[in-house]
Amino acid sequence: MSTTDGADPARSSRKIVLWRHGQTSWNLERRFQGSTDIELTETGLAQARRSARLLASLKPDAIVASDLKRAAATAAELAAVTGLPVTHTEALRETYAGEWQGLTHEEIVEKYGEQYAAWKRGEPVRRGGGELETEVADRAAPVVLDHTDRLPATGTLVVVSHGGTIRTTIGRLLGLEAHSWESLGGLSNCCWSVLGEGARGWRLLEHNAGTLPEPVLGDDD
Repeated sequence: MSTTDGADPARSSRKIVLWRHGQTSWNLERRFQGSTDIELTETGLAQARRSARLLASLKPDAIVASDLKRAAATAAELAAVTGLPVTHTEALRETYAGEWQGLTHEEIVEKYGEQYAAWKRGEPVRRGGGELETEVADRAAPVVLDHTDRLPATGTLVVVSHGGTIRTTIGRLLGLEAHSWESLGGLSNCCWSVLGEGARGWRLLEHNAGTLPEPVLGDDD
């Protein structure tokens, strides 16, 4: 990975905060949203405001977000607190899932049971005829790294995106095999994961957190 400001990679300690959007009505109905542009509920907006106040205390240097309404509105709350601009990009949209989009979990299992089971086993599946998870990582991870490369040596980037896109991006940045990305687990609405830059690459410091990251104390240094 390239560096900026002449930073020594061995001493660089950048952080990436990957923040999922707030609640939507389709989240409540357990409908697969994918790239469908669904707005936040009032609860989702309140979640974003609360989380933004917490994340602002990390003094982020930059914010990049999916251009879908639910992510953009979430990012706007952090921008309002920090004064930072938000860069919006299609590359951070949720997985396009074709015919799955708009269906409830139960409907997907009923209509696409074999496809769903194969996906859960970690097989490469075009859910509903849509994107592979590796294709989502192919478009999202480079954008995250590009924005990270622009940070100072101790800078923090906040990425506002979607559960599936965040999971695949984390998997790619950690160098995990695609079939194991599901083991990372999902993110709750307006929760986040934190990656830290180490001597051997990116490390997962926090996952599905809703409170401020705490330093690791003890032997794991």
